[in-house]
Amino acid sequence: MTESEDLAEIRRAVQALCAEFPGEYWREKDRTRDYPGEFVDALTRAGFLAALIPGDYGGSGLKLDAAAVIMEEIQAAGCNGASAHAQMYIMNTLLKYGSEEQKRAYLPGIADGSLRLQAFGVSEPTSGTDTLSLRTVAVRDGDEYVVNGQKIWTSRAEHSDLMLLLARTTPREQVAKKTEGLSIFLVDMRQAVGSGMTIKPIRTMMNHSTTEVFFDDLRIPASSLIGEEGQGFRYILSGMNAERILIAAECIGDAKWFIQKASDYAKDRKVFNRPIGQNQGVQFPIARCYAQMRAAELMVHHAAQVYDSGGNPGAEANMAKMLASEASWAAADMCVQTFGGFGFAEEYDVERKFRESRLYTVAPISTNLILSYLAEHVLGLPRSY
Repeated sequence: MTESEDLAEIRRAVQALCAEFPGEYWREKDRTRDYPGEFVDALTRAGFLAALIPGDYGGSGLKLDAAAVIMEEIQAAGCNGASAHAQMYIMNTLLKYGSEEQKRAYLPGIADGSLRLQAFGVSEPTSGTDTLSLRTVAVRDGDEYVVNGQKIWTSRAEHSDLMLLLARTTPREQVAKKTEGLSIFLVDMRQAVGSGMTIKPIRTMMNHSTTEVFFDDLRIPASSLIGEEGQGFRYILSGMNAERILIAAECIGDAKWFIQKASDYAKDRKVFNRPIGQNQGVQFPIARCYAQMRAAELMVHHAAQVYDSGGNPGAEANMAKMLASEASWAAADMCVQTFGGFGFAEEYDVERKFRESRLYTVAPISTNLILSYLAEHVLGLPRSY
C-alpha cells in the first residue's frame, strides 16, 4: 500500500499538532470529564475539521481518504478524536442535500470555527439502531415545525451550536415505503436550548460528552429542513457510510497506539533478568495484533476509495468498521496484558485508551447489525429482522 506525499504531509501535520496535547492533558480531561475544547479549537485553526468542506465555503475541499488519515493520526498519537469527529461526517448531509442558502449560511462559520456542528440527533431510547421506528415528530405549522420527542446518545450536544436532527414528519402508517416519512433538520441549538430543548448529560465509562436531548414543543423555522420532506432517511445513509469509515480509521489509529505502546514496554521491561519481549508468550500476541490491524487497515483504505470514487460503499464501510473495531479492541486487551498491573495505572494512559476503544465494537453500529447487513445484502440470505 503506497500513499501520496499529500497524505503523508497531512499525517506529519496532525502528529505535530497532537504532540502539543500529551497524555497529561487527556488524563486531566478524563478525570474531570471536561470537553477538550482547546484541542478541538486547535484542530479547527489548523483546518483539519474543515477538511471535507469545499474551498468555496472556506474549507480544504479534501476527500474522505484524507479525513480518514486525520482521524487515524489523532488516535495513533494517544489523543481522542471522538471530541470532534462528528463534524466531519455530519457535514456530508448538508454538503450533499442542503440548499445553497443553507450552505452559505453555515459552512463558512463551521470552517472557521465560529460555529460547531457536532451533534447528531438520531438514536432514541425505544428504537436504538432501528432508526425507522423513531418516535420524535416534527409537525408543520405555517412557517415553522413543532418538534416533540427524545434523543439519546447525542454526543457533544452541550458543546455544539448546531444539531442535525432526524424526525418523523409523516406517520409511519401513512407512507408507501417504510423508509419514507423521516426528515432532516439543521437545528440552531443556541436558540433552541431553553425554548423547548433540554439537554441532560449521561455519565459513561469514558469521557465521551454524551447526552440525552428532550424536545417539548420546540419551534424551528421551516427553513431548517434539509432537502425534501420525508426523504431524510435516504439522506443520512451516505453520511452513515462516511461515519463508519472515519470511525474505522480511528480504530486503526488506536490499534497502532496500543501495538507501539506494548512493543516499547516489552523491550524495556525486564523480568528474570531479560526483556519480557524476548518471550514468545509476549511477542506472539503483539505480532498477531499487528497482522490483524494491517488487514483491517487495507479494508478501511479500500472503503474510503470506493466512497471517494462515487460508489456505494455500504458493504465496505460496514466491514471496515467491524474489522477495525475488532482489531483495536484486540490490541487494547493485548496491551493491558503486556503491561500487567501497570496497564491499570492511570499514568501510562493504557487504561484510558482501553476504555475508549471498547465503544466502537458497539457504536455507531453494533457488530451484529453489520453481520446482518452483510448476510442479507451481500450474501443474499433471508432478512433476519
